[in-house]
Parts: sequence; C-alpha cells; structure tokens
Amino acid sequence: MTERTHDAQFTITRVFDAPRELVWQAWTASADAAEWWHPRGIEIKEGSVAIDVRPGGRYAYTMVNPADGAEYPTVGVYREVDPPKRLVFTWASPGEPDDTAPVITIDLRELEGDRTEMLFHLRGVAGAAGDENVYDGWDSAFDLLDEQLAAQVR
Repeated sequence: MTERTHDAQFTITRVFDAPRELVWQAWTASADAAEWWHPRGIEIKEGSVAIDVRPGGRYAYTMVNPADGAEYPTVGVYREVDPPKRLVFTWASPGEPDDTAPVITIDLRELEGDRTEMLFHLRGVAGAAGDENVYDGWDSAFDLLDEQLAAQVR
C-alpha cells in the first residue's frame, strides 16, 4: 500500500533533449499529455484529458489498464502556473478534498543545447525506485515523455 502522509515525498530529476517550451507544452496541452500521462502498459481513456492551466484551473484524466479494463481517474487543481518554468498542482482521485491531496511541483530549467532539466517533486505520497507503484509509475511515464519529446525535436 502507498503511504500517504503530508511528510512523505520524493523527487525525480530528468534531463530531456528538448527545449523548455516543448516540455512545458507536454505538461499543459491535452493532446500532448494524453500521450504520456501514464506508465508503459497503461493507456489514457480516449477523450478523458481536460486541462485548464491557470491558478485555480482544474485538470482531469483517466488511465485504463487494457489487460483488465480497470480505470484510474485522476483530478487536480493548479495552484501555481509560471510558464514555462513552474507548475504546482494537486493530484487526487475524484471526490478527494483539494486541501489534503498530494501536491506535485514541476520545475523546468533551461540547459545548454536546447535541453531541459525537469525536477518533479511529489509531496504527500511515499515512493522510491523499485516500488512498483507511484514512483515507478511516474518514472515510466517520464520514459514515454522522453520518447515523445525526441520524436517532436527530430
């Protein structure tokens, strides 16, 4: 079971061979997000991604496991939006109160050669590499993001 406490947290850092604006777009455009907001082997339910990127705006999407049809809806509220540098938003199941939901912070830093460093920080859920749960799920999603960005910059 995944530990959910205010003190639980983890960070994943990735460097992408893509300009920061493209990485920002991957986080903030519905069509782009639908391509990678899931771990490998899981899919996004067609038409389920809705994104309103502004402070107080909401997002929603539903992951589907094609092996058994299980659905995993996710919703959240944007708390901070500073294009193309920073996003802060809640990450919850429908019906969870926003004030107790885990919070994700995305910081994007430009690097030389049109590369981008992404710091992904999740507060409110414990995770570590090899947990076969939240950390590994996000890490797998970032592999898909890397592939998507690579295809766009070719």
